Amino acid sequence: MHKDLDPGSGTAGDFRLEIAPQGWQLACRPEHTLLLAALAAGVRLPHSCRNGTCRACMSRLTQGRIRYRIEWPGLSAEEKAQGWILPCVAYACEGPLQLQAPQAQALAPREAPPGTLSPPAVDKSVNSTRMADASD
Repeated sequence: MHKDLDPGSGTAGDFRLEIAPQGWQLACRPEHTLLLAALAAGVRLPHSCRNGTCRACMSRLTQGRIRYRIEWPGLSAEEKAQGWILPCVAYACEGPLQLQAPQAQALAPREAPPGTLSPPAVDKSVNSTRMADASD
């Protein structure tokens, strides 16, 4: 079952980001990283450095396409080919996107930083990389 975290916050230029396997869906602005979009919507993805070097946020993108501002040394060519990305430095460029992040957690509602999407109340009961509908 999909849970739309913030149905009214998206704008025409936003991309739809699904956090799987939880099924959470949120809007992601093209100028925000996937990590920032998730945090602003009340979803905590694993992360530490926020600059693409620690690999704590490494997740698989199974649908959609992202871009980086620079090539990040945090991923090997093989990992990139398998759909692994670094959400802390990844920007949506073609959607909808689906990110496999089994360790993602719903945060308690809070005030979002200025200029970000406003966080919704989260229902805790609902539990250039390009990939087509991938199966594990």
